[in-house]
Amino acid sequence: EGNEPGDSTKITYRELLHKVCQFANVLRSQGVKKGDRVSIYLPMILELVVAMLACARIGALHSVVFAGFSADSLCERILDCSCSLLIT
Repeated sequence: EGNEPGDSTKITYRELLHKVCQFANVLRSQGVKKGDRVSIYLPMILELVVAMLACARIGALHSVVFAGFSADSLCERILDCSCSLLIT
């Protein structure tokens, strides 16, 4: 379920696994490997879940910064955790 009432998406476990594996391959192609740090800056959408699970699948640490944060706050969090990739 999203932030807005009535905003929801249905997905099967098979579809979710397919999306997670696809995105994990994208992360690997960008050079992300086990132990790397990734920041995720997304609202409450399906892609947020896919990104978190893809990071977990390849062993990358992820930090979720919700989309309501300002650019300065996002910058501070990226620098503090020394992340190698930002997903928006």
